[in-house]
Amino acid sequence: MSRRAATLTAASVIVLVLALIGSVMKVPYVALMPGPTSNTLGTNDKGQPLIRIDGRQVYPASGHLNFTTVTYRGGPGGRIDLLTALRGWIKGDTAIVPEETIFPQDESPKQVDEENTRQMQDSQQNAEAAALHELRIPVATRVVIDGIQKGRPADGVLKPGDEITAVNGTKITNVAQVTGTMDKHKVGDTVTLAYTRDGKQNTATLKTVATPNGDRPAVGIVISDEYKFPFKIDISVGDIGGPSAGLMFSLAIVDKLTPGPLTQGRFIAGTGTITPSGEVGPIGGIQQKMIAARRSGATIFLTPKDNCSDAKSARPDGLRLVRADTLHGAVQAINALTSGKGPVPACP
Repeated sequence: MSRRAATLTAASVIVLVLALIGSVMKVPYVALMPGPTSNTLGTNDKGQPLIRIDGRQVYPASGHLNFTTVTYRGGPGGRIDLLTALRGWIKGDTAIVPEETIFPQDESPKQVDEENTRQMQDSQQNAEAAALHELRIPVATRVVIDGIQKGRPADGVLKPGDEITAVNGTKITNVAQVTGTMDKHKVGDTVTLAYTRDGKQNTATLKTVATPNGDRPAVGIVISDEYKFPFKIDISVGDIGGPSAGLMFSLAIVDKLTPGPLTQGRFIAGTGTITPSGEVGPIGGIQQKMIAARRSGATIFLTPKDNCSDAKSARPDGLRLVRADTLHGAVQAINALTSGKGPVPACP
C-alpha cells in the first residue's frame, strides 16, 4: 500500500471513529429550532376558535395575527449528542445553548414545564386585561393567594386560591392596596385578613414577621391580581407554554371587538410579552421565531424594542420588522401599514 493510500485510510478511520464517538457522546446543550406558528384569528388544532368571546358583540376578522414558538431538542434525560450539537452550530436556523438556559439546575424538567404552563396562563390573562384596557372597557380585579410560604404565620391558616378581601377592615381590590396597607405596620404587629374560600367569608388574625431581607412586615403569602372580566374570553392553544404570545393575543382580542379587520388581510406575525396596561416586553429565541414566521408566510413581524438589535442581524429576507413598544403602539402601527398613512416604527 502506498504512503498516500495509507494516510487516507488512517484519516478515514479517524473520521469514522470520531463520528461514532460524536453520535453517542451526550452533551449538556439544547438545540432551539423554529416551532409552529398559529393564527390567533383562526382555529386551533381541534378546529375550534383559538380565541372565543361570549357575552359581547364580536366582529368578523380576516388576515393573520400569528404568534410564534420555538421548539427544542435535548435537556435532562434526553440530551443531544455531540454531532447534533455540531450540526446545530452550523445550521442557520438552529441555536445551541447551554442546558441550564432552558432547564435551571435547581428545577426539575417537570417544574420547568409547570412554570411554562403558568406563564402561558398569566400571559392570556394579561392579554385580555391589556386588550380591554386599550378599548377602555372597565375591568375589576381581586387579590388571590398563589402560594403559602412554609413556616410563616399564614402556613396552615390560609390556602392558595383564597381571595383576600380586606386588611384590618379596609376593603382591598388589588395587590398594591395590600402591600400599601401592610407597609403601614411594623414587624411584630398583628393584622387581620378577611378572605373568601369556597364562597364563604372568613377572617384570620396573624402576627407579622420580617421579610427575608428584614425590612418589611409579612405573613408569608404570595398574592397576585386576578381580573374579573365583564364577559367571557377563552384562549385555547393546546400544549404550548411560555409568556411570549401575549402581544398577539391582545391584538386578536382588540380586532374581534372592533368593527373592520385590523390587518386588512395582511399576514402579520409577532412576539412579545404583555402587561395588563399594555407594555410589550422582550422574549427569547427571536431568530428562530422570525424564521418560523417567514416560513409560514408572514411579511410583517412585530418585534419588542429590546429584541430589535438581535432581530435586525438575523432578519429573514422578505420579512419587515415593526417595533412594538406597547399594545396601543402596535395597533397604531398596523393601522398605518394598512392605510399607508402615518409613520410605522421600525427597529433602529
